[in-house]
Amino acid sequence: MKAGSVLWSGFMKRIQLLGVDVDIVTLSDAVERADEWCRTPQRPCRYVVTPNVDHAVLLRENPELKSLYTTANLVIADGMPMVWASRLTRQGLPERVAGSDLIPALFARPREHELRVFLLGAAPGVAERAASKIHATYPNVRVVGTYAPELGFEHQEAENQSIVGRINESICHLLIIGLGAPKQEKWVYRHAAQIECGVAICAGATIDFFAEHRRRAPVWMQRTGTEWLYRALSEPRRLVPRYAKDACYLPALLYADWKSKQSSQSSV
Repeated sequence: MKAGSVLWSGFMKRIQLLGVDVDIVTLSDAVERADEWCRTPQRPCRYVVTPNVDHAVLLRENPELKSLYTTANLVIADGMPMVWASRLTRQGLPERVAGSDLIPALFARPREHELRVFLLGAAPGVAERAASKIHATYPNVRVVGTYAPELGFEHQEAENQSIVGRINESICHLLIIGLGAPKQEKWVYRHAAQIECGVAICAGATIDFFAEHRRRAPVWMQRTGTEWLYRALSEPRRLVPRYAKDACYLPALLYADWKSKQSSQSSV
């Protein structure tokens, strides 16, 4: 699909941005849809991905990853550079919808019955601390399972099947996956057909944030699009090289969007 063109994804419009298909939604839209899915568990489970510029770079380097995003039930732009890029190309994403904002907003939504949640990922012990914080903050949310896989687990079929079994036995409505990109997206894409729950959300560091194992940037930095700077200063050895690489790729990604849009307009 060319930049500037629009596809319908369920009730949403989907555009291509920096080479990634993204749904045009607000945080409120995303919460409403995820809550609806949580009330109707199914197999295969639906899944949500949260691309940012780094994800766009990964897709450019490995086109096979694109299917992980195009088949997702909801694709939300997690990162202000994605929103800025949409405005430069006049596609107009209404706002940034970070996974670490989506999940707390979903937890806080009024409900008649408890929301059953499974936490997959983070370091050993972190998900348990996150569960305690969640229970203390959201009375209608119950964490019914946690699991921290060992490094390299994704290559062990017996371990993968054991994890799927844990999730299904928990009878959860929501699966939160915090394995880092693109591991978390690859894992849910490969196993969604076996998982029965309402929706799985690939949420990066969200489990760490709940456990206060990592801290999010101040709200003013989140709103001004400088959260990346806070994270880079917090984890310079891991993130500074990544962000530098993303910055090198960004002009080419923007140019490809602009060129595709010009081509689309000229063919009309």
